[in-house]
Amino acid sequence: MAKKNFERIMEGLNDAAAIAEGRADPTTFRLHPPGAVDVRGIRRSQGLTQAEFAARYGFTLGRLRDWEQGRTEPDPTSRILLKVIEKEPGAITRALEA
Repeated sequence: MAKKNFERIMEGLNDAAAIAEGRADPTTFRLHPPGAVDVRGIRRSQGLTQAEFAARYGFTLGRLRDWEQGRTEPDPTSRILLKVIEKEPGAITRALEA
């Protein structure tokens, strides 16, 4: 497992170096969704109930509850959105108001 992780990190570093040195096209850059996210922690840090959080960010209440109770895991796209909500919740508001 550690070897696999190391190889993935090295591959990413090599790709970043190639882009920085002009040897690779920066449009080929690809985002990698985060692994596990603490959905309950993200919601609580905003002081929102489950219903408020679900309504604000467009999740169904049932799906949010499933994530928080560990019945299911967020899909990659939802993990990306949740990470943005965690780090920069205002970005969601600004993007949707534009």
